[in-house]
Amino acid sequence: MTSAEQIRAELIRAARSIGAPDEIDPLLERPRETSHGDLATNLALILAKPLRSKPRDVAERLRDAMKLDSAGVSRIEIAGPGFMNFWIDTGRIASGLGQIISADEKYGSNSVGAGRVVNIEFVSANPTGPLHVGHGRQAALGDAIATLLEVTGWKVTREFYYNDAGVQIDNLAASVQARLDELHGKPAQIPEGGYHGEYIRELAERYAADSDGLSVREFAVRELRKEQDLDLQAFGVKFDHYFLESSLYTDGMVDDTVRLLISSGKTYEHEGALWLRTTDFGDDKDRVMRKRDGTYTYFVPDVAYHVTKWKRGFKRAIDVQGADHHSTVTRVRAGLQALDMGVTGAYPEYVLHQMVTVMKHGEEVKISKRAGSYVTVRDLVNEVGRDAVRYFFLMRKSDSQLIFNVDLAASQSEENPVYYIQMAHARMCGIFRVGGIDPASVTDAGVKFDVLTEPEEQQLIKALVDFPALVESAAETLEPHRIANYLLETARLAHLWYHKHHVLEQAEDVTRARLALARGAQIVLRNGLRILGVTAPERM
Repeated sequence: MTSAEQIRAELIRAARSIGAPDEIDPLLERPRETSHGDLATNLALILAKPLRSKPRDVAERLRDAMKLDSAGVSRIEIAGPGFMNFWIDTGRIASGLGQIISADEKYGSNSVGAGRVVNIEFVSANPTGPLHVGHGRQAALGDAIATLLEVTGWKVTREFYYNDAGVQIDNLAASVQARLDELHGKPAQIPEGGYHGEYIRELAERYAADSDGLSVREFAVRELRKEQDLDLQAFGVKFDHYFLESSLYTDGMVDDTVRLLISSGKTYEHEGALWLRTTDFGDDKDRVMRKRDGTYTYFVPDVAYHVTKWKRGFKRAIDVQGADHHSTVTRVRAGLQALDMGVTGAYPEYVLHQMVTVMKHGEEVKISKRAGSYVTVRDLVNEVGRDAVRYFFLMRKSDSQLIFNVDLAASQSEENPVYYIQMAHARMCGIFRVGGIDPASVTDAGVKFDVLTEPEEQQLIKALVDFPALVESAAETLEPHRIANYLLETARLAHLWYHKHHVLEQAEDVTRARLALARGAQIVLRNGLRILGVTAPERM
């Protein structure tokens, strides 16, 4: 048990001993200022009201009731209105490196998910063209969220939902047909809302050479699905399951779902249309399900699709989508609640992301040579590499606008965050390479951690031992940007320590302890990068 875990357990025990409610959940955090200790809690402020005492009085009672010798706490101070600040012995802090080394690849993992299943749907692009950078941000987000949940004990299914039905596919087929007509000497009449990229001309040429007996529509969808698979392969993203929207119609799932909604009593007819009472579930107005012409509105197949997820056993589902899907959230959830699926109103969970602006040489890049109207994921990967693309897509919170600076992403400098983090890992590896030491041979056996007293050592160690809690919180909130930001700060601390303190050819106790620190930093940087889908090179 770490010092933080012991302090938290003692806070709970001490609080109950002075009459606090049983259901308390103390929050321990690292103070921003090192002068405020190693850990701090506001528990006394929270308990002041139920205990009918002043916060400082509660803090003093908690302090007096706590038994912290085994936690390595050297002193406790009460600050401000009642914050409790804890100082931990330097040797005890550094001893946390032993847990990192022994856990190795498992460090940061936990079993919170307990093997429960979760479906994570992401990318889910219409098969109408190559994947653009918005799809790329979504691919990075979905894959990192999936990995976060895997390392915290969930059994994850990564799913791609192909929108291979509807008006956009009609426009795709008509666009390819127009280019086929052009090949045969006729004027190309691309429909309004059609597609103009060079890839449409390529599709027409391939179809003219060998259609495999398929219709233009079938051929175009098949070939563009292959194209998107190549985009995903270049980006290093793999899916466990592909689901075709068209199957919802061929299998009768859409009609079945509508019948079930009618049976639920949550629909009504008005002016020749079928409506769903979405206002019963928090919507601002009821929504049309089936229009007067007999066709369904766009959210109906989405409800049917999520019914299949529920029936497949996924009582937790996460959809990673663009912010333009915001309006569908309430409607899809309402449809599922009407069917007694996701009765809490939070099924499925949504992670919505903002768009990406690509900048190069100070100007916005808008056009791909092949796609015509946008920048493709493969263009970006070819330009700066998969690692940089993945990290840059993940370094901001998903609901924030993202400016992708191509020049920065391509640079090999400390200003490039992914290069900076990878260099920190490579430097830790270099210590072992120069010393002719196998990193895997480093253990905490007999290491005197109390020699690691330098401020740079203590700050780096504190960051490293915080990694598991950081992973758990990032998984809970579905926010992989927390990992990206943590790695950047931890890399800064690793570089600072590397530059200021030698590891090899020191006193034996110092060298052994610093080798343990280098090994701990190596493990944490590698494990964190792996969550983001970024490599951890041993040389740069």
